[in-house]
Amino acid sequence: MATKTIVTKFGGSSLASAEQFRKVKDILGMDSARRYVVPSAPGKRFPEDTKVTDLLYRCHRKAQAGEDFEEDFDRIRARYGEIRDELGLKAELDAALDKIHRKIAAGADADYCASRGEFLNGMLLADFLGWRFLDAEKVIFFDERGVFDSEKTNVVMMALLADGVPTVVPGFYGSLPDGRVHTFSRGGSDITGAIVSRAVRADAYENWTDVSGFLMADPRIVQNPREISAITYAELRELSYMGASVLHEDAMFPVHKVGIPTIIRNTNNPQHPGTLISQSLPVEPTVPTITGIAGHKNFSVVAIEKAMMNAELGFGRRALQVFEEYGISFEHMPSGIDSISVVVSSEALAPHREEIVRRLADVTQPDVLTIHDNMSIIATVGRGMVSNCGTAARLFSAMSRAGINVRMIDQGSSELSIIVGVDDQDFERTIQAIYAEFVG
Repeated sequence: MATKTIVTKFGGSSLASAEQFRKVKDILGMDSARRYVVPSAPGKRFPEDTKVTDLLYRCHRKAQAGEDFEEDFDRIRARYGEIRDELGLKAELDAALDKIHRKIAAGADADYCASRGEFLNGMLLADFLGWRFLDAEKVIFFDERGVFDSEKTNVVMMALLADGVPTVVPGFYGSLPDGRVHTFSRGGSDITGAIVSRAVRADAYENWTDVSGFLMADPRIVQNPREISAITYAELRELSYMGASVLHEDAMFPVHKVGIPTIIRNTNNPQHPGTLISQSLPVEPTVPTITGIAGHKNFSVVAIEKAMMNAELGFGRRALQVFEEYGISFEHMPSGIDSISVVVSSEALAPHREEIVRRLADVTQPDVLTIHDNMSIIATVGRGMVSNCGTAARLFSAMSRAGINVRMIDQGSSELSIIVGVDDQDFERTIQAIYAEFVG
């Protein structure tokens, strides 16, 4: 029987202090299958604290502006020094910090500066565990445009990790073809963990953070929402897109591609089972019709009306091309036989609003063109919706009873989600009404 393999990623709050390092070591010791660790940079120890990555970015900005950054860099030295000294480590921390300081002073770019938080934390964690340290520069690759090279990365990483030696691979960064450090977007250590999981053909990817998995709704809106014990990657994609952010959404693809389940776990409550994310899950009677509710405020609806629009070849393409010209992505595009509505971020629309109206009028020659602001979009997601008749009726009845006006309706062909648009002022009440209808 093949030996089980688990890749673990620990977030910034999980590695913010020596005490948290000890918790991580205990978690790893609970299961010998946990042989690969991806650390983030130290996060906040208390609400008023500053993340190390933010301090590094601050050092970079000050250096670029010719300002003194010694105070901020001393805070970075102190953070790592406290961890090293309290744990009694022997890692060559001072030499590494001196080198980073010199490179920042010499004009190192933002990616190099920001990546050093994970690099240093990885050094300390490897020393504390007695594990091998593998610099991410040597195993994670981007092309000349900064696009992640997944296949080259997978081949090289598979070869280097094939010996099964317990290894620490710092998250968030890799290297460009010329050897310069390049980072993923913030939260990118999640992606590194998924990449390592794919390379070692892990049985599971555990993402350890400061929450015990996903909740069915935002606890700031719904009081004590139910926990989600299991969710599919498709459902999570829908919820993440609408703002449910525990896991970096780009981290889903490497593990989803090869069928590796992800588990969101809580470093401060390691006995909690967390949330399992998998390719497919059965629809069971005990599973609620919906899996979760999420949404965003501050959208605008650009409504275009024109008689016989459906007979005008290329009408939709011309309309969307205008938004593309101004670098604006559309969120949804509900349509009727003589109308289309393009839903976009109000923030993205604002700088080009008048020009876009003129261009749309020019290329579509509409009968009526209007913009409606202050709209929220809310997605109700659930694999159980397909097999439960009347889900949409229940949802809209709940909104009606709450006196909420529906401004937009959109349902994907997968029937995995129902998306509604409401006034911003009705955002919280809508989520509360839907949750109460399906969960209670």
